[in-house]
Amino acid sequence: MGDFGFYLREGFYHITDWKGYDHILFVMALCLPYFLKDWKQVLILITAFTIGHSVTLALSVFNKILIPSTWIEFLIPITIIITALENLFRNNTQPKHVRFRYVAALVFGLIHGLGFSNYLRSMMGKSENIITQLLAFNIGLELGQLLIVLAVLMVSFIFVRLLNIKQREWTVFISGGIFGISFIMALERLPF
Repeated sequence: MGDFGFYLREGFYHITDWKGYDHILFVMALCLPYFLKDWKQVLILITAFTIGHSVTLALSVFNKILIPSTWIEFLIPITIIITALENLFRNNTQPKHVRFRYVAALVFGLIHGLGFSNYLRSMMGKSENIITQLLAFNIGLELGQLLIVLAVLMVSFIFVRLLNIKQREWTVFISGGIFGISFIMALERLPF
C-alpha cells in the first residue's frame, strides 16, 4: 500500500501543482462555461479527458508510444488555446458544439497523457510494480482534477449567480485570460 499511496499523492500533486499550471488552465477552460447544475455534462467531459490521458499515459509508460517531449510540451498549450477559443465562440444550444467539446476533451486528453507520462516515467525508473503505480497515479490525477473542477464551478457560481456578472461576460473574460497565457506558453515552447 506504500507504493500505491505514494503514486496516488504524486498524481494528485502533479495536476494541482501551480508550477505545472498548464494542466490547471486546461481543466479550467474545459469547465468554465458550466455550473454545478451541469454536473452531468461536466462529468462526461472530464471522463472523456480521463480516458484520453489514461490511454496515452499507459502506452507511454509501457514504451508503446514515444513522442519527443518538445512536441508534447508545445501541443499542451495549443489544446488550451483551442479550448479557450471554443469558449469564446460557443453556442450552448447547438448539439454540434457539445459533441465537439466531448471529442476534443478525449483527443486533448491523449496529448496531456503524454505530458504526464514523462513525469511518471522519470519517477518509476525500472520498477516492476508498474500497473499498481500507474493506477495509483491516474487516480491521484483524477482526484486533483475533480478538486480543480469543483473550484472552477464554485468560483463561477459566486461571480455569476451571487455577484450577478453575466455568464457570457464571465466566460469571455476568463477564457481570454487563459488564451493569452497559453498563447505565450506556446510561443515559449516552439519546438523548432
